[in-house]
Amino acid sequence: MAATAVRYLRSVGAPTSTGPAPVDPLPRPDLRAVTEDERAPVDPAEFRRVLGHFASGVTLVTAHDPGDGDGAPGSAAGFACQSFASLSLDPPMVAFMVARTSTTWPRIARAGAFCVNVLGASQEALCRSFAVSGADKFAGVAYEPAPMTGSPLLGGVPAWIDCRIHAVHTGGDHLIVVGRVEALGASGTPNSADGDGPLLFHRGRFGRFESFSR
Repeated sequence: MAATAVRYLRSVGAPTSTGPAPVDPLPRPDLRAVTEDERAPVDPAEFRRVLGHFASGVTLVTAHDPGDGDGAPGSAAGFACQSFASLSLDPPMVAFMVARTSTTWPRIARAGAFCVNVLGASQEALCRSFAVSGADKFAGVAYEPAPMTGSPLLGGVPAWIDCRIHAVHTGGDHLIVVGRVEALGASGTPNSADGDGPLLFHRGRFGRFESFSR
């Protein structure tokens, strides 16, 4: 009986499948570059001024540069970084942003790993020394190898995050570096740099945190 019904439907051109009817694909979008007259009229100086109202912590991102393979010995590398954030809990990941023109970034990339050193309020001078391009940033700075990657873990920092580079994405004139956390720690002791809170940066100036509650 069923076979007879199918033959009849086929003879009159009716669909015989019980599945969904075929759907025509949507038209492909036209892909094109953004033209100059479509760009947002944002002045770079105004961009910095407005975004400066967002207060951030301060970190030093460090790595052990293995060298370029031409016989040059390995050395410590690092730079001051405000653009740092936690990214994922499972798996544990963090991210930082670095200018594509940075001369330190290629050295961190060669290492394939880095350590984020979170600074305390008393470490402003240390931060400023790492913000100078071309100087020996590690002169007189005490550090030890981070436990998993060997990246420089600076003495006296209130917290640190030891990471391996997981991915790198482009973001305009910066790179977005994603790190997978291999180890981390915080001192939490009164004698450490966090005894008077974290080092903060706001509108071009350093400062400290003040709690509303005691």
